[in-house]
Amino acid sequence: MITLQEIQATHVRITSAVRRTPLIEAQPVKRPATDAALYLKLECLQITGSFKARGAINKLMSLTPDKVARGIVTASGGNHGLGIAYAGWIAKVPATIYLAHNTPPIKAEKIASWGAKVVEVGDVWDDANEAALQAAEQQGLTYFHPFADEVVIAGQGTIALEILADVPDMDVLLVAIGGGGLISGVSLAAKAINPAIQVIGVEPTGAASLYESVKAGHLIELDHIETAANTLAPRLSAPINFEIIRDHVDQIVLVSDAEMHDAARWLWEEMGVAAELSGAAAMAALLSNKVQIAPTQKVCVLVCGAGTEGM
Repeated sequence: MITLQEIQATHVRITSAVRRTPLIEAQPVKRPATDAALYLKLECLQITGSFKARGAINKLMSLTPDKVARGIVTASGGNHGLGIAYAGWIAKVPATIYLAHNTPPIKAEKIASWGAKVVEVGDVWDDANEAALQAAEQQGLTYFHPFADEVVIAGQGTIALEILADVPDMDVLLVAIGGGGLISGVSLAAKAINPAIQVIGVEPTGAASLYESVKAGHLIELDHIETAANTLAPRLSAPINFEIIRDHVDQIVLVSDAEMHDAARWLWEEMGVAAELSGAAAMAALLSNKVQIAPTQKVCVLVCGAGTEGM
């Protein structure tokens, strides 16, 4: 199991290559989302536009230069690919990013702007991941998994350290779930610091792989994906993420694409924060009353990815 000490050491290790993003108190607002004290952790302002840079850089720094010299490879819905492209740029090694055809073209363009090679294959992330694993084996490239990797999870967990350093008495964390790497790291760190804190995960209704897995008591692979939030849409998570989420996440709630769109608009209109659908998923859970927050509580919404859906 990943320890708090490992996550703390990770925070020190990656600090020169990632940003400490702001935690802002959202109130007052014209249309309050809750009577509780509301905070936003703006990982949409992270380098490359999402939290993924944290895990990618930690993975890079865990490897020797000769291990990555031939190049690095991954599969992504977009944001992890950006993080790995950034890691390749930092290390000055080739990076190849496999993307499914449901990835927005702007993400592919941003990945290429960091000097990475983009290969589009398959309908969803799981298809692209099979191709990335084949390329790693055939070409001798180092593969970076987006969520089922202890080093990547520790990188994402550094977000919780920053939140609780700024507001030690935070009561609730709302965190979007794709493959589960983000909420795995955040929940491990947050619960180690304060076992009483609530960690609530948020998945799209059309990609509820971990919601269904936790309900069933074992990993569930979805037959199909029906959401525009493609960065939250693998058909199948992984054992490491399932086990951490089962043991450390208090609840998983589901939000629709329409609710994520509304939340992205709310973030833009009320806060001037530009978030993509996945970045607004946690806010959608609050705005649509999928979670119950007491007026006396402090709640943090993790805005995990930048975009323009709210404009």
